[in-house]
Amino acid sequence: MGFLRWCYLMEGNIFEKILGQDSLFTDRKAFDHAFEPSRLPHREHEVDALVRNLVDALNGHIPSNMLLYGVPGSGKTVVTRFVLGQLREKGKEMGQFVNTYEINCRNVDTKYRVVQTIASQLAQRGDPPVPFTGWPTDRVLETMIMRMSRAGGVHIIVLDEVDNLVDRAGDDLLYALTSLNTVLDNGRCSIIGISNDLHFTQHLDPRVSSRLSQEDVVFHPYVATEIQNILGERASMGIREDVLEQGVIMLCAALAAQEHGDARRALDLLRISVQKAEQRAQSKVDTKHVRLAQSQLEYDQVTPVLKTLPLHQKLVLFSICLNEENGLRNISTGEVYRTYAEACAKIGVEPLTTRRVSSLLNELDTIGLIMARNVSKGRGGRSKQVNSAIPKAIDAISLMSESEPLINEASFGKYHLQGHF
Repeated sequence: MGFLRWCYLMEGNIFEKILGQDSLFTDRKAFDHAFEPSRLPHREHEVDALVRNLVDALNGHIPSNMLLYGVPGSGKTVVTRFVLGQLREKGKEMGQFVNTYEINCRNVDTKYRVVQTIASQLAQRGDPPVPFTGWPTDRVLETMIMRMSRAGGVHIIVLDEVDNLVDRAGDDLLYALTSLNTVLDNGRCSIIGISNDLHFTQHLDPRVSSRLSQEDVVFHPYVATEIQNILGERASMGIREDVLEQGVIMLCAALAAQEHGDARRALDLLRISVQKAEQRAQSKVDTKHVRLAQSQLEYDQVTPVLKTLPLHQKLVLFSICLNEENGLRNISTGEVYRTYAEACAKIGVEPLTTRRVSSLLNELDTIGLIMARNVSKGRGGRSKQVNSAIPKAIDAISLMSESEPLINEASFGKYHLQGHF
């Protein structure tokens, strides 16, 4: 039966059946990454560190600039938002003007865009709009400084993923921002940088580093029991009672703890697990739903990365996958290069040097698509062995072939592979 005829024969609107189902959620927002809970379990020490510094804003002083470090999902952003929300509230109560600006430097990644964003937030009626592009950056900076001085009070600028900004635009902006207190006629300014990279300041000009890193707070990764507590609290806010079977929260927490204690991943796992049960019109969520959610998350994470790799990175990864399909593990870089060079020859592409391919292997290791380790060979020095880190359920070669015809062409060739003995 054709789909249109099926729709015609159905009684009522095709969405009625789904809309009529009782949701297992009571509040989906409790699982959003942007959700701001009223309590932050296992982050009391970090909250206290921010409060003790930022209280200066309420006492008429300039808070120290801060750097917050920690792996993704360790609570840096949510703690900062929580503390700043409380600070604004207390400032209003005390008649102390506190203005805060949160900039995600993965999205706003140029000096112009950062300054333009802050200047636009400070705009008052009658102010000319600062365009997204077109003005000299110095003019935008002067406009921001003028508007900050006009507003007065304390300005706290949060640069989330600040390392991304420095990678893209250098540290000139950080120098300018950490110098604001010397040029503001009225008002004070403090910077909070948030980074996943503990060694981030090593790449900065020493003058910028010493100004920015006046107070450092390190967020340790959550352990499984801490993630269980967080999930338990969010579940009580956002999921109906008696929906979660025993072991669901424990499994979500254990899987996230393996991913460097990433609480956001745990929340995603639990949310998608409940959605999987709803899609099957089931009233209970069990560990099978968690495994389904894990597979979906892995697929959703890896697929766009695989499809957007440059050609030669795809060819190197293709060579690793091909050797693994042939039973080889702990593949030497020499073996990877031999297969890679063969693939290049089959599709008429000039191969890169062994040195450049070694760099590509390092990049694939950094983004988590392979695992590379150095192995000592005694007097022969050291060599590198690599294995794919792509989940077994994902067909990497097919996905790369879909987005790159040359990989598809290479996949039909015959190769001289070493194999596993």
